[in-house]
Amino acid sequence: MPHDHGPEGHHHHHHHDDHPHHGHGHNHAHGDHLHSHMHEQDDAADLQVLATQFIEGYLQANDKASYLKLAGVPFERPSASGPKALKLINVELKTEWQVGTASPSFGSRDLSYLPFPGQMVSERTNMSLVYVSMEEKSNWDIRDFLTTRKKEIES
Repeated sequence: MPHDHGPEGHHHHHHHDDHPHHGHGHNHAHGDHLHSHMHEQDDAADLQVLATQFIEGYLQANDKASYLKLAGVPFERPSASGPKALKLINVELKTEWQVGTASPSFGSRDLSYLPFPGQMVSERTNMSLVYVSMEEKSNWDIRDFLTTRKKEIES
């Protein structure tokens, strides 16, 4: 599901098995609620730009493994469940084209559906790093990796 926090509200369908989400608390005082939303949207937009650049660079790289190493992508991650580290085995790219929005209609059981005209259809490619061990498999969304990296670089 694309990450446009538009009229359809917050649908976070992430497939992360192994890390909790931080930073999506919606219990602010009402005064700054909108303001914090704007910040979240700005951060999400910046992150999407970063992710897009990262993916484009990856696609163009002749040596994909070196590209990942240079970017600081770990080839092993600690396991959530056991002593054995998870190994990076796959990089998955998934492209979605958002062709419309659907959201619950106010006071009705029907969906309010808005198909987009052609020029509004947006393409979005997301990347997942797939790690495995004998016991578990974990998908790490590239945006989560980039957020982690950004924090490491800034601290």
